[in-house]
Amino acid sequence: MQHQHIPNKPSFFRNLTTQIIIAMVLGAILGVSIFHYTDMATAKSFSSSIKILATIFIRLVQMLIAPLVFTTLVVGIAKLGDVKSVGRIGGKALAWFFTASFISLCIGMLWVNVLKPGVGLNLSDVDVKSVNEVTEKTHAFSAQNFVEHIFPKSIFEAMAANEILQIVIFSIFFGLAAASIGENSKPVVNALDKTSHIILKMVGYVMKFAPIGVFGAIAGVFAVRDLSELIITYTKFFGSFLVGIGSLWLVLLFIGFLFLKGRIFTLLKRIVSPLIIAFGTTSSEAVFPKLTEELERFGIKDKIVSFMLPLGYSFNLDGSMMYMTFASIFIAQAYGVPLDFGTQMSMLLVLMLTSKGIAGVPRASLVVVAATCGMFNIPIEGIALILPIDHFCDMFRSATNVLGNSIATSVVGQWEKEE
Repeated sequence: MQHQHIPNKPSFFRNLTTQIIIAMVLGAILGVSIFHYTDMATAKSFSSSIKILATIFIRLVQMLIAPLVFTTLVVGIAKLGDVKSVGRIGGKALAWFFTASFISLCIGMLWVNVLKPGVGLNLSDVDVKSVNEVTEKTHAFSAQNFVEHIFPKSIFEAMAANEILQIVIFSIFFGLAAASIGENSKPVVNALDKTSHIILKMVGYVMKFAPIGVFGAIAGVFAVRDLSELIITYTKFFGSFLVGIGSLWLVLLFIGFLFLKGRIFTLLKRIVSPLIIAFGTTSSEAVFPKLTEELERFGIKDKIVSFMLPLGYSFNLDGSMMYMTFASIFIAQAYGVPLDFGTQMSMLLVLMLTSKGIAGVPRASLVVVAATCGMFNIPIEGIALILPIDHFCDMFRSATNVLGNSIATSVVGQWEKEE
C-alpha cells in the first residue's frame, strides 16, 4: 500500500526549476571546494570528467532539435494554410527580430562607450591556445561561408550537423509545398504532426536529466577558475556587461508589457525553468524543446510557436547581439584603437548581418567578435582578454536569448489572435 503515499510528497522538490537551482548551488560548492583543496592537475582532470554530465545532457537535447524543428515547422506552415499567411507572420517575425537585434546592438554599444571598461586595461594572463581555436574558425568566416551556412545542399547533412537555419529553410519550402497541394498532403502532415508529439514526449524524459547536466557544467567551471581572482580582474568588464544585459532585460520586459499587458507575468512564470536551464548550461538550444511546450501552454497556437521559435533561434539572439558590440568595442578600448561614431555604426551593421547565420555554433559569439575585430583592424588576440570570463557572460547571454524569443513568439501569437 505504501506507493499510494508518494503523491503527497511536497511538490517543491519535484519541481524541475527547484531541482536545477539546487543542482547549481551544489555544483558551485563542489567546484570551489575542488579548486581550493586539490592541486591544479587534479582539478583539471576532475573538471573534464564532471563536464561529461553536461555534455550528455546537451547531446541528448541536440539529438531532438533537428527532428523537432522539421516536424513542428512543416506542420505549422501547412496548418497556416497558404503562402499569404506564412508571408504575413514571417514578415512580422522578421520585422520584430531585426528591430530587437538593432536595439540589443545599440544597448551594447551605449554601455561600452559610457562605462569604458576596456580603457587603461593591461591583462597579461592571455590564453593563446583558446584564441587559436577561435581564430581558426574566423579565417573560414567569409561571404561564401556565410551563404553556405544558411542554404543547405542536403537536408540530411543539415540535420546531422544540427544546422538550425538550414533545417528552417528546407522546412519552409517543404511546408509551403505541402500547403499548396492541399488535401493530398494531409496524410504526410498528419504523420509529421504525430511524430512531433512523440518527440515532445521524449523531451519530457530528457528534461529529467537537466539538473544533473547543470550540476556537471557548473562544477566543471568552478573547479578550474579562481573566482576571487577572476572577479577582481574582471569586475569592470563583467559589471559593465551586467549593466548592459540588465538594461536589455528591462527594455524587453517593457516592450513585452506594452503588447501583452499583465500576461507578461504569466509568461515569465511559464519560462522560469527554461531560463534557468539556459543559464546553467550556457546553451539556449538546450531549452528549445521545453520552451516550445511552455509557450503552447501559455496559450499561443502551436502553429505560431512552431513557426516562430526556430526562426527566432536563427535570427533573434538578443543577448548574444548585445554582447557582440560590447565585446568588440571593449577589445578596441583595451588596445587603444580609436573608433569614431561612424566606424562603430558600420560595425553594428556588419554584426547585424554576420550574426544571423551563427545559430547552433558553439561559442559562436566569440567567432563573430573575432571576425569583426579582424575587419576593423582590432587585434584578434584581444579575444584572450574575454575568454576567461566568457563562460559567465554566456550564462546571461543564453538566458537573455530565451527571454527575447519567448516575448517575440508571444507578441506575434497575440497579434495573430487579434486578426
